[in-house]
Amino acid sequence: MFKLDHKSILIGVSALTSTALLLTGCLPSFSNEKTSEVQGKAPSAVGVYAIKNKTAIDGGVTYHRANGIETAYRYNEQSTKGVSFGRPATANEIKAWNLDALPDGSGLPEGEGSVEEGDALYEAQCASCHGDFGAGGRGYPQLTGGNQSKDENGVVITLKNQREYGKTDAPKRTVGTYWPVATTLFTYIRDAMPYATPKSLNSNETYAITAYILAQNGIKIDGEEMDDEYVLNAEKLAKVVLPNRNGFYPNIDGPTGPADVKAFFADRAKNIGSGTRCMTDCKDPGGKDGKTEAAVVKIKYEMTNVVPPYASARDLPPEVEDVTISKAEKMYNESCKLCHGTDKMGAPALGDVAAWRAVTEKGIDKVVYNSINGMGGMPPKGGNEDLIPSEVKEIVDFMIDSSTEKH
Repeated sequence: MFKLDHKSILIGVSALTSTALLLTGCLPSFSNEKTSEVQGKAPSAVGVYAIKNKTAIDGGVTYHRANGIETAYRYNEQSTKGVSFGRPATANEIKAWNLDALPDGSGLPEGEGSVEEGDALYEAQCASCHGDFGAGGRGYPQLTGGNQSKDENGVVITLKNQREYGKTDAPKRTVGTYWPVATTLFTYIRDAMPYATPKSLNSNETYAITAYILAQNGIKIDGEEMDDEYVLNAEKLAKVVLPNRNGFYPNIDGPTGPADVKAFFADRAKNIGSGTRCMTDCKDPGGKDGKTEAAVVKIKYEMTNVVPPYASARDLPPEVEDVTISKAEKMYNESCKLCHGTDKMGAPALGDVAAWRAVTEKGIDKVVYNSINGMGGMPPKGGNEDLIPSEVKEIVDFMIDSSTEKH
């Protein structure tokens, strides 16, 4: 949705900007696509433009700059003398922004939460996107799963494999197999989650969800398993050692971090690998037909002991009918609840009588039409192209009925 909003904003601003420039005389109107000159100016580093793509920013104008460089935006010839660059941040503003927690746990807030509490919170706030038990779903990251065991070189097993032709499973980058430190999990959940209502969780709730995700990954703290009664706090979270803690390079931590990074990239042949770049007559890596041997170096070991094992069947599990909710409500939960479950996303929230009264003033047919074809930041059919028009109407009817005053 952000991309759609962003695109709409750009298109709207471009249209307004182009109109304003034409009305004010800053740019002449265009009668052809030949290179022209800004009124009153000879060709120079600024002021020469050409129409190249009428659907691009600023009507498709490309402005010439010095040394043959072009840009999509008009060069600003206004004086910058006396421009203010803002004011110093106040102590309270810095305190409000300075909420990060370092790998050693410094910066973590007070509070605590149990795995059991996190289970309930995860089910209510996270499962709709990240799947039951963090198993992943609907394009959002998988949080759990994968084998965390290490080989003789200390490499996490499920990160050793690379995707090849004919293989449908890639390395599992979950919290347990990939993340380096657990404090990042806490701060990311607190600052960016849930998706529709970020920053809505307090410290206790964040500790609880963090505890639940760590427990589902089989993480132990000081050798102790995290059962339902396990209570996580700042002191315990700082002690978490994730399996892939030392699996990242170069090492950027500590006072020698910048020097380590420079040394790492200085020896590119050893640390990154080198070869001959190819733009034409490149070898086919092969394997597309399932028979041709790949013309690339294969990885030395296969990933065979994944826990839980990969399922070979690609069909969805049979659905169990929930007689407590209607088909329309189920479709709403799957395709619309993420945005319409709250007014934080700018969409009319389910149950908001006043908001839906304003929506229905357009007429039901118009509401259904917009729902099918999209409008503003809402994609067509709420982003679920599998819905047919009659199903969209069922959802709309359900949402309106659920948001109408009952007498």
